[in-house]
Amino acid sequence: MKTIVGKTAIIDLSARTVAVEDTPIQLVYHLLGGRGVNMAYLYRMLPLKTDALGPENVLIFGTGLLTGYPVPNSGRMNISAKSPESGILGDSNMGGFFPAAMKKSGFDRLVITGRANWPVYVLLSNGSVEIRDADPYWGLIVPDTQTALEQDLGKGVRSAVIGPAGENLVRFATVMNARKNAAGRCGMGAVMGSKNLKAVVAAGDAPLKIADPPGLRALRKELTKYLQASKIIQIYGKVGTALLYEPANKLGAMRTKNGQMNQWSSNLNASEIDPHIDRMTACSDCTVHCRHVNKYGGEGPDFVATALLGANTGIDDFTEVIKLNNLCNDLGIDTASAGTLIPWAMELYQRGIIDDKQTGGPLLWGDVERVRGLLVDISERRGFGDVLADSSQSIPLGKMPPEAADYLIAVKNLPQSDGHDPRYIKSFALGVAVASRGADHLRNRPTMDILRLPDDLRERVYGAPTEGDPTVYETKERVVDFSDKIFAVCDALGICRFVCQGWNSPKLLGYRHFSRMIKEAVGLEVDPGDLDEIGRRVIDLERLINQREGLTRADDTLPRRYFEDPMPSGHTKGHKIDRKQFENLIDCYYELKGWDLEGNLTPERTAEIQEITKIARMSPD
Repeated sequence: MKTIVGKTAIIDLSARTVAVEDTPIQLVYHLLGGRGVNMAYLYRMLPLKTDALGPENVLIFGTGLLTGYPVPNSGRMNISAKSPESGILGDSNMGGFFPAAMKKSGFDRLVITGRANWPVYVLLSNGSVEIRDADPYWGLIVPDTQTALEQDLGKGVRSAVIGPAGENLVRFATVMNARKNAAGRCGMGAVMGSKNLKAVVAAGDAPLKIADPPGLRALRKELTKYLQASKIIQIYGKVGTALLYEPANKLGAMRTKNGQMNQWSSNLNASEIDPHIDRMTACSDCTVHCRHVNKYGGEGPDFVATALLGANTGIDDFTEVIKLNNLCNDLGIDTASAGTLIPWAMELYQRGIIDDKQTGGPLLWGDVERVRGLLVDISERRGFGDVLADSSQSIPLGKMPPEAADYLIAVKNLPQSDGHDPRYIKSFALGVAVASRGADHLRNRPTMDILRLPDDLRERVYGAPTEGDPTVYETKERVVDFSDKIFAVCDALGICRFVCQGWNSPKLLGYRHFSRMIKEAVGLEVDPGDLDEIGRRVIDLERLINQREGLTRADDTLPRRYFEDPMPSGHTKGHKIDRKQFENLIDCYYELKGWDLEGNLTPERTAEIQEITKIARMSPD
C-alpha cells in the first residue's frame, strides 16, 4: 500500500516567492504531521535568538496527518513560531473548518518567512499559492474580515485571520477562523501582524486521496459508534466544556481574583448557560458538538473563558462573561492571557504596587465596563492597554515594576491557560511546570487524576501502578509523561483532545485506534509502540528548541503563590506545593524522560533528533 503525502509550501513574504515540495515521507514517518513536523521546520529554520516580532521569525501552519480525512474529530492543525509573549517555543492548536479546507486546497503545511512591505493575504487553491493585497481588510475586526473575504472570493472559502490585536502586535493576539475557533496561545496573531499578513485563505475543496476507502469508511462508522456511547462525549455535546466549572468550583480549585481565592459564584455553572445559547455546533468531522452558538453574536464561552473572564476578574454575570468572550474573539485576543493579565493588574492595584497614575483609573474586581474597555485598549495599544498588551514582557521592558512578577500567574513567561488552580492536584502542577510552551494544560493535563479510578484501570492506561490520590506527589511523573506523549501524537495527527484517551476518560481513542486510522487513511503502518516513541520524540524536540533559547531546569517551576500561599477555602483549604517534594517530582519526571538532572537530553538522543530535523528541507532540491 503506497503512503500518501501532501505538499509543503515555503513562502518568503519579503521576496514574494513561493516554493512547493512534497512533504518529506521520512519526516512524516518520524513525526507524522501537525505539531510534530512543525517542530522540525522550526528547529531547522529559526535563527538563534531571533526577535519574535522580526522578519526572521518563521511562522508555520501545519495540518495534522489525518486532518480533513473522514475519521472522527480530525479537524485540527497547529500554528507555530517563536512566541512574542514568552520568548520561547510558540505553538497553538486550532479547530474549526479552516484546517480541513487548507488540506483540501492542496497543502499540509505553509512555512512563512520574511515580512511583506504592505498588508497581504495568502490564497490557497488547488495546489497553488498566491500572495495578494490585503489593504481593504486591514483594520477590520475578525468577523468583518471573514465576511469581506467571503464576499470577494466566494462563500465557500475558509480563512484564518487576525484582528486589530494582531495588527497592533499585541503579544497574545490570536489567529481566528469562524467566530470562535482560535489558535489562541503564544501570540501567533502578533507574528502574523509583524509580517503584515492579515489572513490565509483556503479556497479549494478537492477530495483527499485515501489509501483504503472502504476500510476507512468502516473504521469511521465503528469509531463514531464507540465514541458516541461515551458518557463524557454525550455531556460535552449538551453543555460543552462549561460542565467543568461547577465541579472545580465546588472542590475549591477555581482560579479566582488572581488566585487569592479558589471558589466563586454558582451563577457561572453550566446549568445557567441555556438561556444564553441558541444551539450547539461542531468542527469539521466532529462527533462531539461541544461549541455554543450564543445569543449575542458569537460562539462560546468555553470553560477557560468562563473561569478567567468570570471568576478570575470577580465577575459573576453570565451575560457579561459571554459578551467579554465575544469581544476577545472579535478583536483577536487570547481569552486565557487576557483573563490572567487583567486580574494580575487588578491585584497589583489592590496592593498599591501600581496606581491611577499608571492605570488611568481604578482597577476594581467585578468592574465589567473597565474590563471591556481594557480589552479594546489592549487591542489598540492605547493607555494602560499598551502595558498589558506586552503581557509578561512588560516587566523586562520596564512597563511594570519588578515586584509585579511575584503576582503573575505564569510559567516560562506564558500566563496560565487553565481555570483550575493546581495547588491541590499535584499532577496538574507538574504538568503546568514542564509544559513546553509555558503554563499550559493542553500539553499534558492528566484530567483522569481527579477521577479516583480503580488501581487496575489506571495501571492499564499508564502502563505501571500510580497513586490514585490527587494530593500526593508520588508517581505523578508517570501520568504526566503518558499525557505528554499521547497529546503530542493527537496534535501531530490533527485529532481533537476531547476524544483522546486520558483527557477525560480512560476509554476514548488511544494508540491502537490511531494506528488503524493512519493505515486506512494514508497507508502508513505504525504500531502503538511507534506512536508512543513519536510522542516522546516530539517532546524531546521541543525541549531542544527551548534549551537553544536559554531555558534550563530553573524554568520548570511554578508561580510564587503556588508554593507560598495555601488555598483559602473549600475541600482544598490549606493545600499548596511543597518545594522540596516538587523538586523531587521534577527529578522523577526527568528520569522517566531519559534526561539528566538538569533536564538535558543525552548527546546520543540529541544527535538522533537533530538528524531527523535535517529532513525538513528549506527549499526543494
